[in-house]
Amino acid sequence: MTAAPRAELLSLNTATVREQWNLRQMIEACARHGIRGISPWRDKLDELGVHEAAALIRQHGLTVTGLCRGGMFPAADAAGRRAAIDDNLRAIDDAATIGARCLVLVVGGIPAGSKDLSGARQMVIDGIAAVLDHARAGRVPLAIEPLHPMYCADRACVNTLDQALDICDALDPVPPGAPPSGMIGVAVDAYHVWWDPDLARALERARPERLLAYHICDWLVPTTDLLLDRGMMGDGVIDLPALRALVEASGYRGFHEVEILSTRWWQRDPDEVLRIVQERHQRCS
Repeated sequence: MTAAPRAELLSLNTATVREQWNLRQMIEACARHGIRGISPWRDKLDELGVHEAAALIRQHGLTVTGLCRGGMFPAADAAGRRAAIDDNLRAIDDAATIGARCLVLVVGGIPAGSKDLSGARQMVIDGIAAVLDHARAGRVPLAIEPLHPMYCADRACVNTLDQALDICDALDPVPPGAPPSGMIGVAVDAYHVWWDPDLARALERARPERLLAYHICDWLVPTTDLLLDRGMMGDGVIDLPALRALVEASGYRGFHEVEILSTRWWQRDPDEVLRIVQERHQRCS
């Protein structure tokens, strides 16, 4: 039986209470509930202001486990691709300002009107390559998040951990016997990777330096909305303790970031949601 996770490793991805609170309220609530990590989304960060958010996060002693999100690189023309790169450069700067451990990349799908999947994937590689030096200079690791294949067309044409690691290895080659730089890696999200029959082997391949973030929630049966019906840990079919054991066996020692995009949970009292998140983190993940 897998031991319960350490409570101090819990982090709140702000999507979990995005409809109830602004970022100031989220930061203050994390401190109030004893949650030591937080991962803001950029829209909430923009509302508060990046410098004010950074000061408030420091004041409450929180660790920023990630900033959501960069990416969305593919576009129908050169101007669109350049705009995406510029947006990612700004996201890197914001991540550096708030002290984020990584910038999570949801890489983007196939451009409107296109059917060229391989071309979209090449745009992803080219886009990440264009911003990687800026990320290195700002000491902001880039975490490629593979998304479930159902999102391949519109949100992320990188759908397995192996695909994401292939990009890391291409852009950040590792000399024999040396560790990866730690400046580009992956975000492992239970919702997106739990189904993959090659997941255990891919996690072994990743090595600790590539494992930049670990996101948790559950997969409900039935799922009524493919984007906004994620489950609270323990309410679905993912064996989260077994998945955590695999992630930790591969060397990951970071936070467990709860990210629940759910219209069901957005209707609940947010303080109640955080109490349930804390209890389920201990009991079901």
